Amino acid sequence: MIDSAIVGLGRWGRSLVESVQGKSGHLRFVLGIEPEAAAARDFASRHGFRLSADYADALSDLAIGAVVLATPHSLHHGQVLAAARAGKAVFCEKPLSLTKQEAAGMIDACRSAGVVLGVGHNRRWWPAMRELKRIVDAGSLGTLLHVEGHNSNENSNQVAGGWRTLPAESPGGGMTGAGLHALDAMLSIAGPVRRVRARLLERKPPPAPQDTVSALLEFESGASGLLATVRATPFFWRVHAFGTKGSAEVLGETELVLRMSGKPPQRPQLEPGDSLRAELEAFVDAVERRAPYPVSTAQMLQTVAAFEAVIRALESGADASAT
Repeated sequence: MIDSAIVGLGRWGRSLVESVQGKSGHLRFVLGIEPEAAAARDFASRHGFRLSADYADALSDLAIGAVVLATPHSLHHGQVLAAARAGKAVFCEKPLSLTKQEAAGMIDACRSAGVVLGVGHNRRWWPAMRELKRIVDAGSLGTLLHVEGHNSNENSNQVAGGWRTLPAESPGGGMTGAGLHALDAMLSIAGPVRRVRARLLERKPPPAPQDTVSALLEFESGASGLLATVRATPFFWRVHAFGTKGSAEVLGETELVLRMSGKPPQRPQLEPGDSLRAELEAFVDAVERRAPYPVSTAQMLQTVAAFEAVIRALESGADASAT
């Protein structure tokens, strides 16, 4: 059991706490860091941890073995570097960083300090996504030719303000919030991206923006990809891998459709699970040296590089390299 600090107690930070507190034998939160501490007092009391407004309190506490960051994206770089200097393992919510250069510096700092770095791409722990990866890695689909990813939600209709609405924190319309989940899922299946072409279409300014992102991806393997995200439509998830022998399509946490040549579609029964608890417990397994964190630092960097390339392509209207 690792005593940890949760840094940032907004909607997502609270979701991370609720996934493990009193439920996990791997990790418990003993301290919460929140600048607006008064607003989080009842939540902290209900979940049995003390509260502070100062991140330094988490870093200086020798009893705390890890920090979990659910903070504005622009703060991740400095907070991860500070955790590394303090010798704390650090789990950082996605995006690890908004630029490849900063992400590389964060990875190097944690490696030099000998501390584990984890990143929060919880969709990788969905049972259907894990089964899709197993199918692709086993070669069951033959040569992977193409991957399609779509993640949309209507969060923009429900968020009237705050840091998530700022272009500096969430560039590329819905790309930083929902789209990045699909992009990382595609990379987990097809490997690193070489080149991107993308377009952002905006139909209504904030509040409640209506915009769409579409991107064409070229993977280093030679496979192609198609990515889309919409901020103002009900939740939808789809990742579909196409190979020379068949295709496999994920449509939710436990829904997968396998279509093989000459056979009727198969829909395997998959047991649901808590993806947030699973990723945090995998992080603890890495900290305690039971198993490497399933998202390698190379993959972390590849996802940030591909994300940054999408943003550059959206802004320039030209192809962007992700290498």
